[in-house]
Amino acid sequence: MPAPIADAGELAALAERLGGADAIGVDTEFLRERTYYAQLCLLQLSAPQLAVCVDTLALPELAALRAPLGAPAVQKIMHAARQDLEVLWPVCGPVRNVFDTQTAAGLIGLPAQIGYGDLVSRLLGIQLHKGQTRTDWSRRPLSAAQLEYALDDVRHLLGLREQLLAQLAKLGRLGWFEEEMRQTDALESFVIDPQQAWRRVRGLTDLDEGRQRLAQSLGAWREQRAMHADRPRGWILPDEALREIVLRVPRSAAALERISELPEGIATRSGPQLLELVSAAAIADPAPPLPQRHRPEPEQLARVARLADLTRKAAQALAVAAEILATRRELEKIAAGDLKAAPLVGWRRAVIGEALLQAL
Repeated sequence: MPAPIADAGELAALAERLGGADAIGVDTEFLRERTYYAQLCLLQLSAPQLAVCVDTLALPELAALRAPLGAPAVQKIMHAARQDLEVLWPVCGPVRNVFDTQTAAGLIGLPAQIGYGDLVSRLLGIQLHKGQTRTDWSRRPLSAAQLEYALDDVRHLLGLREQLLAQLAKLGRLGWFEEEMRQTDALESFVIDPQQAWRRVRGLTDLDEGRQRLAQSLGAWREQRAMHADRPRGWILPDEALREIVLRVPRSAAALERISELPEGIATRSGPQLLELVSAAAIADPAPPLPQRHRPEPEQLARVARLADLTRKAAQALAVAAEILATRRELEKIAAGDLKAAPLVGWRRAVIGEALLQAL
């Protein structure tokens, strides 16, 4: 087994070879449990007659790979690509012309979230070993078994693409898949705007303007601190604590301490800053009452149920999972009058969207 590439010269030679391929298999191994930014520990790449690991921890940079990974003429085959694209963005830039095998599998009728090993088994009849699923990929040296496991994640991607393309063509769904991949290619940046980070926390967007200002400032403060320290945002301020500060609007250290969701250490270290953010939000005292949570009207529930039944029948006729056509959340949006929901645009509009609109 070839040793992982750990030399700049070898990486440049690999990049040149990959630039001449029509397709590249791509996978990553990374850690992010203790950091804000994902730590890319290993990069696996494949092409015809090639499967290789790149030791990203031994190399000062991966700039040589920007050209082949970003080249629109070279297709990048990945499984469940979004996380890998996010991890690669800071070190290699945008990855263009993606073929996501999980997306393609869903469109031919396999489970929407099918795993790579299951897909390889179903389409290629190959059973992959799972013995290294708990590997700490940041530790060195990596064993031969670990490297073999990592290479298996890209060895079969080109074969999967051929099988999936054939079945997509047979079903007349290549256009659907190409549209899905154009949307993936449009994800040009995974950089988070700290001013929008509060929207990640559920249950805040329907609050009064003052509380939304507070949520935005708390979210931005947390995001910037997490970025600077390279620590998970939950270590800076847990979601539950952020939500409770926004809801309760504590104006004193004593009030802040009464928020049980706020860890004592965070309250001690960051309490004054949190109270400053509360004050800067200029929320009336007493704060406006919280909006009442209303149970969905029976008519709304019936509308969603009707749309779900219609989607389920359409999915059965196409032999695909219903969530491929429309998720429950998307149906709820449509029932509430959102005419920009995913099932109402692109290929889904012809397949299910028009029928959903007629059923409203």
